[in-house]
Amino acid sequence: MDREIVKLIAQAGGIAIFPHVSADGDAIGSSLALALALKNAGKKVIVYLEENIPTVYRFLPGTELACFYDTQDEVMDINIALDTGDVGRLGTRGDAFFEAPCTINIDHHVTNTKFALLNFVDDMSASTGEIVYTLLKKLKLGIDRDIAACLYTAVSTDTGGFKYSNTTSETHRIASELLATGIDIGELSQRIFDNTTYTKLKLTQKAIELLELHENAKLAAVAISQADLQATGAKDEDCDGIVNIGRSIEGVEVSVLVKEKNAEEVRVNLRSKTHVDVSEVAAAFGGGGHKRAAGCTVKGSLQEVKEQMINVLKEKLQ
Repeated sequence: MDREIVKLIAQAGGIAIFPHVSADGDAIGSSLALALALKNAGKKVIVYLEENIPTVYRFLPGTELACFYDTQDEVMDINIALDTGDVGRLGTRGDAFFEAPCTINIDHHVTNTKFALLNFVDDMSASTGEIVYTLLKKLKLGIDRDIAACLYTAVSTDTGGFKYSNTTSETHRIASELLATGIDIGELSQRIFDNTTYTKLKLTQKAIELLELHENAKLAAVAISQADLQATGAKDEDCDGIVNIGRSIEGVEVSVLVKEKNAEEVRVNLRSKTHVDVSEVAAAFGGGGHKRAAGCTVKGSLQEVKEQMINVLKEKLQ
């Protein structure tokens, strides 16, 4: 961990935290954990969201510290972007992020553009939660059960419940330290991984109906329109994890989910199993991520982007 970053955070009186748009478990868990620790240290702290916290994570401690940015809000000493690969992933909060005299970017994505004044990017970390854990240790800030619950959520979700290939011995060591605080991992795991809504099940059913296999069944593709969301009663957050349906199929190497944001933009989620670097594909379209999990937002219609992605991924599989 960069000593200057640790020193500046320790000295700051007010800090704002910015997780990425469409915040996942790592972004939410890391942000709330850092916010709680800084609050306990007597600092003024706030987490600025782009959207509401996904329903599945609303049980976490610290949600009361999160809100939407208002132009009338006080400018903090430091703005910290967490789990955010580039400025575009800040959404409408991009300008607000740079209003602080000091900006810090803490992330683990290999495609990070290092857009802040100070950047700490460790692409060997399985999650931003691991980096925040190390930061709190360097700051000599205590990790109580509330903070540990948030960090465990961050680490466990970005490793797929410690199943993904990004899981390391350090991941397990940190998880062990978090368990030692007395968190109930049975309850946490049930809330995070085994808790769904009927509308998400309906969307999952629809996704299976729409799933296509290409390139000798090595490529799985699903396209979800706004009409599909409306028909099933699902929300955007219910699309989380849908891309893994294709990847779970025997013989599939790459899975892609294309989801219509509006008439002109499509969100793309990419996953691979063993050898295709999907971060390269995402980066080519202005996105980013990891070798086995990446994403981007592409201009065009749902059908156009789906065909574009299928063609690019077919080339990767040849």
